[in-house]
Amino acid sequence: QVQLVESGGGLVQAGGSLRLSCAASVSIFSFNVMAWYRQAPGKQRELVAAITSGGNTNYADSVKGRFTISRDNAQVYLQMDSLKPEDTAVYYCNARTIVPKTNYWGKGTLVTVSS
Repeated sequence: QVQLVESGGGLVQAGGSLRLSCAASVSIFSFNVMAWYRQAPGKQRELVAAITSGGNTNYADSVKGRFTISRDNAQVYLQMDSLKPEDTAVYYCNARTIVPKTNYWGKGTLVTVSS
């Protein structure tokens, strides 16, 4: 069973930065896509950023220019700069493959941005 473990969440003031990390129990290159999602209270889970095995990235419009997704051999990261109170949410790591079709989630890490 694949496990994803997020870390790096916490409380930060508006304008500050945090770096989230996601470690997988298998090589991250086993996955076609790794991504970060977030879910704010009372809202649906939404895609924040994704990176493919080929290194292509995409971002939600709300975080473009402020967040950066990256990876090394062991982990996937989300560098979050210029944080806003509306970025407050639980952030989840996601990993998926196309063939076979699989989809894995971490348990999430809470990010709270104070105004």
